[in-house]
Amino acid sequence: MLPIAVFVSGSGSNLQSIIDKMEQGALHVDIRLVLSNKPDAYGLERARKHGLPTVILPHGDYPDRNAYDEALLREVDQAQADVIALAGFMRILGPTFVSSRRNHIVNIHPAILPSFKGIHGQQDAADYGVTLSGATVHLVDEKMDHGPIIIQAAVPAYPDDDGDSLGKRILALEHRIYPQALQWIATDRLKIEGRKTRIEQSEIPQAAMTTPCLVNPPLEEGF
Repeated sequence: MLPIAVFVSGSGSNLQSIIDKMEQGALHVDIRLVLSNKPDAYGLERARKHGLPTVILPHGDYPDRNAYDEALLREVDQAQADVIALAGFMRILGPTFVSSRRNHIVNIHPAILPSFKGIHGQQDAADYGVTLSGATVHLVDEKMDHGPIIIQAAVPAYPDDDGDSLGKRILALEHRIYPQALQWIATDRLKIEGRKTRIEQSEIPQAAMTTPCLVNPPLEEGF
């Protein structure tokens, strides 16, 4: 089992998807710690319902980012977690933190990176008028929403979408691709080659090679 820490700031629905797959036996991780910078984050309640250890570290209790990052690292070290999964953690980790855990921090972002970085990815995509949006699981580096991409999924976006409606469609896929990415890491199948990642012992089904990609609006007959 891969020992992990999960950082949350809000509802923790991606944490729940990780817990569910773990309890089903599909995801081989051991959640050693669920940490939040917000005492009222519902993700903490989700963790407690499953008997998982929780820690609250309000960032306002620390004089600067470095002091807060040092406190985060102490908690991760104490939990003996090998990988940190950011699941809606609304704090940017500093360069010292990231460099100390190079390729051991994973994040999920509700857009198809490198488009629509930042905390309003769903709304920004809807406002821009894209016809496809989606989610990205990536490794964390010193730049925001920038590290090597592990897996992406696309959903259709419609003219009457706002951030909420598009976000719900995206979230359903987040709950599938995040546990999958963590399982690849847990089974040591994820290999990093510069900005690219490769999944070892993975065969692309023939159907995936020949089936048309998602197109929205749909192509009409004759095209």
